[in-house]
Amino acid sequence: MGLHLLSLYNSLTRQVEPFRSLKEGEVKMFTCGPSIYHRPHIGNYRTFLFEDMLQRYLEYQGYEVTRVLNCTDVEDKSILEAKKHHMDVLELTGKCSKLFFQDLALLKMKPPTFSPRSSTSIEPAVDIIQDLLEKGYAYWYRGSVYYDPLKFDDFGKLGRPDMSRWPKTRRRFHRDTYPGNYWNLGDFILWHGYREGDTVYWDSPIGKGRPAWNVQDPAMVLQTLGPSLDICCGGEDNLVRHHDYTIAVVESVTGKKMANYWLHGGHLLVDGRKMSKSKGNVIYPDDLLKKGYTAEEIRFFLLYSSYRKRLNFTFDKFKKVTGKLSQVQEMIDTIKIADDTKGSDNRTETLAGHLQAVFEENMDNDLDVKKAFDGISSTLSRLPSGQQGAEQENTQEIISVLTVIDSVLHVFGLSDH
Repeated sequence: MGLHLLSLYNSLTRQVEPFRSLKEGEVKMFTCGPSIYHRPHIGNYRTFLFEDMLQRYLEYQGYEVTRVLNCTDVEDKSILEAKKHHMDVLELTGKCSKLFFQDLALLKMKPPTFSPRSSTSIEPAVDIIQDLLEKGYAYWYRGSVYYDPLKFDDFGKLGRPDMSRWPKTRRRFHRDTYPGNYWNLGDFILWHGYREGDTVYWDSPIGKGRPAWNVQDPAMVLQTLGPSLDICCGGEDNLVRHHDYTIAVVESVTGKKMANYWLHGGHLLVDGRKMSKSKGNVIYPDDLLKKGYTAEEIRFFLLYSSYRKRLNFTFDKFKKVTGKLSQVQEMIDTIKIADDTKGSDNRTETLAGHLQAVFEENMDNDLDVKKAFDGISSTLSRLPSGQQGAEQENTQEIISVLTVIDSVLHVFGLSDH
């Protein structure tokens, strides 16, 4: 496929914009991966699936995509979880990581070009902290290092916190992550200095300790993709604190714009409520497979809506949506077994061209999978019904177009990659 015009909603500018890569024909893409102290659920996979679809569609357009999907394996939560289970933290996160990548394969997601971990990025994280200390963005306090956001001129340009509420006296936030959608109005931690009794730490040029979550992603970005990239992705929760912290750290070090496009996926709710263990409503891919659903159906349900909007999961809705996929799969099966010996047919060529056009037109509009799929379904329904009618058509061209489309959607069972 030749390169053509894709438009994406950019969280940085809060508008839909034409996509243009920094280097013609190439895309550098960072996708925020999981904190692997537990097994990700289908809500987490909704975000990873929209990122997978974005990569696949860019490749469909002809781009060569270098994608990083990182894993946070050492942070406050993983350390506490490991203690609770009397395990080494890397043993715990190693097991969770194995399950995570098994689920990625199950849901037909492409392996990332790079999949770094926090624990393998200690040295670049320390280098960043040293640089920030030298430049005055960061400072020592009681054995740990903190970043002062007021030193960075563009702080908050992504999430746009109300900077008029920033306190006049210095406040520090010591934990890696904080729950909720509120802003921590103060300085955030970069380095957890060693304290008596700590079980997870490294010896480094700045002493014993461990990098905080807020410097781990910048370290992994810089060691894999360099100072400037095209796209950064994550869930909508990353718009509060996390991605603005990442921008501040990276751009303070490099002096360059970190990324031109920021994309964020909406959360998945279950029966209108946020998924959580305390509510007992967490759903894993295995739970749906045990009920007789397929991996393609799970993938399709999580993709069949605007990636930017929140999606509510109910079993009734799941059955209704996946029923649409079953109908299209049945039409494809009918086409596949039709007699393909009748020669070319202008009508078939027209329908095949329309399949491609309706797919691209809607995918170019901020990855509108729902309209793209519905357009494909409507076009296929215009073929004569039944195998006898299909014999009047040259079906190979239609299957060929659908196979290329399925290299992006990966729900028809036609594409192997």
